[in-house]
Amino acid sequence: MVVMRKRLLLLIAILLSACSSPTDKQLVLTTNSWIGYTPLFYANEKGYLDELNIKLITTVSLGESVNIFLVSKADMLTGTQHEYNLLNKEMHSVVPIMLLDRSDGGDMILSNKTLEELKKSEHIEVYLEVDSINKEIIENFIAYSKLDSEHMTFINKDQAQIQNLKYSTKKDILIVTYAPHNIELENTGFKELASTKNPKAILVIDALFTRKELLYEHQERLKRLQIILEKSIKEIMQDKATAHKLTQKYLNDISYKEFNELLNTIKWINKPSEELLDTINASSYPTGTLL
Repeated sequence: MVVMRKRLLLLIAILLSACSSPTDKQLVLTTNSWIGYTPLFYANEKGYLDELNIKLITTVSLGESVNIFLVSKADMLTGTQHEYNLLNKEMHSVVPIMLLDRSDGGDMILSNKTLEELKKSEHIEVYLEVDSINKEIIENFIAYSKLDSEHMTFINKDQAQIQNLKYSTKKDILIVTYAPHNIELENTGFKELASTKNPKAILVIDALFTRKELLYEHQERLKRLQIILEKSIKEIMQDKATAHKLTQKYLNDISYKEFNELLNTIKWINKPSEELLDTINASSYPTGTLL
C-alpha cells in the first residue's frame, strides 16, 4: 500500500512537472533605451510581462544586448537588421519573431552632390559608423540608387566626428547619419538624398529575436506576448501622457515634448502591410518565422 502510494505521488509529480515547466520557466528579454521599444517598457510597468513570467532587462546598447544573448543570459532580444546579421553569423538558429517599428525619417543619407553627379564620380568618400546599422543603410542605398561601390572609400567615424565634417565641393561625399546629428551638417550645406521616409531607399526596422528552439517550445506564450505588445502600442497612442510617465525612466528621463517628437520619427509595424513585407523580404531579411 505504501509502495503504491509513493508510485502514485511520483506519477502525479511527473505529470505536474510535464504540464507546468514550459510556462513556468522564466524567459529573459533584453533591450536598450530606444523609443521603438517603448511597448516593452510600458508592458513591464503595467505588469503585463509578469503575467507571462517574462523578465525584462535593459542594457546601455544594442551591442551589449547581443553579447548577453550570445552567452545565453537572455532568451530574447530586440535589435535592428544589423544585430540580426551579427547574430546570424554566430548562430544560425536566431530568428525574428515580431516586428516592432521602423525608422520614419530619423535616418538619412546626406551629400554635397546630387545623385546624378555621384553616378558620374570616380571617387566618393563615404562617412559612417561601420559597426552599426549604418552599414546596412549604405548597402541599401547603394543598391536602390544604382551607385558603384567600387568607386567608394568607406571612412569609419562616430557621429560626433561626422557632424563636424566641413562642407566642400572639391570632393564627392556621402554621409550616413541620423537625427539630430543631421541638423549641423545640413546647416553647413549638405543636402538629404534619401531617408527612411522611403523604406525602399533606406530600411531600418526593429524586431524581437529569439532562437528557433525557444520559438517552437514557447510558441503559445510568445503569441500571448505579441497580443500584449499590440495592446501596449494601442494604449500608448491613446494616452501618451500616461505612457510617458510610465516609461520615461527607460528613456533617459526625456520630457513629454521629446517623447512625442521621438514617436513621430517611427512607425509601428507590428501589423505590417504586404508592401512592407515585400520590401523587407527583398532586403534578404527573413519573415517566415514572424508570429
